[in-house]
Amino acid sequence: MRAAVLGAGSWGTAFAKVLADAGTDVTVWARREEVAASIRDRRVNPDYFPQTRLPDRITATAHAGEAITGAEVVVLAVPSQTLRGNLAEWVRHLEPDASLVSLMKGIELSTTKRMSEVIVETSGVAAERVVVVTGPNLAPEIMLEQPAATVVACTDLDRAKAVQKAVTAPYLRPYTNTDVIGCELGGAVKNVIALAYGVATAMGLGDNTKATLITRGLAETLRLGVALGADPLTFAGLAGLGDLVATCSSPFSRNRTFGEHLGRGETLEEAQTSTRQTAEGVKSCLGIRDLARKHGVDMPITEQVERICHEGVAPKVAMLALMNRELQHEVR
Repeated sequence: MRAAVLGAGSWGTAFAKVLADAGTDVTVWARREEVAASIRDRRVNPDYFPQTRLPDRITATAHAGEAITGAEVVVLAVPSQTLRGNLAEWVRHLEPDASLVSLMKGIELSTTKRMSEVIVETSGVAAERVVVVTGPNLAPEIMLEQPAATVVACTDLDRAKAVQKAVTAPYLRPYTNTDVIGCELGGAVKNVIALAYGVATAMGLGDNTKATLITRGLAETLRLGVALGADPLTFAGLAGLGDLVATCSSPFSRNRTFGEHLGRGETLEEAQTSTRQTAEGVKSCLGIRDLARKHGVDMPITEQVERICHEGVAPKVAMLALMNRELQHEVR
């Protein structure tokens, strides 16, 4: 089997290593030629993992068509808000029955569509060809080959099983799921909750607060998922609770780290300068908020994260707004 990984960021690089270690030949597309050359000639990604040698099965190019042509599995690992524009340029190179694998965890701002919906709409492929990989998969730990699990979701179970086999490495155990909606929402909303968790951490708040944010954040995700037709059980699994806990608790989490900068009183622009990496939750909180309002779903933590990020509301003010909400039954 041959695979293309479009995107040489941290997770794209780690996923390319997983594919290679599982026995697949991989071509990584890097936006910059110098990165592609380093991966191809020196076997390292200088921007993210300069100390880790990549497997010999991996090569790289700065030409997307070269990576895609002949690939049975095409992995999309670009920032969520750039997917539509990139894929429109790449679609002509796709093989007729290639599986399109989404590693992206976001909601498109202009449309409030999930990434799999954007892929189908932009490429014209059937939804059954789109596979979502999600779960507690922090790239630095994957690169260290620490044991982890993930979810391979597709409405076509046979295709999910084929991709599952292609990403089964000694240190990564994939599970299949047919609930694409639930798996994608779990991956998108957890980034927003992790921002809140980071804010709370920087404010010096304790474990009671953090446990509350994780639990009530999961409740928000579940409410939105059910409204969109997801299976509630998905949110108790790796794509829901598992990914949420990892992204909130890990210092490797971009979203948690970004939230910590906001919690220390930095503006959005200052936090972006400090972190120098994409925190998907910063943009996705707008799309998720709009999606929730469209479906009449109450998501108070998401609302307050959006206010902190995009309206300049102080974290203490946002926390008070959450604590002063009208009292209600827990499971409603």
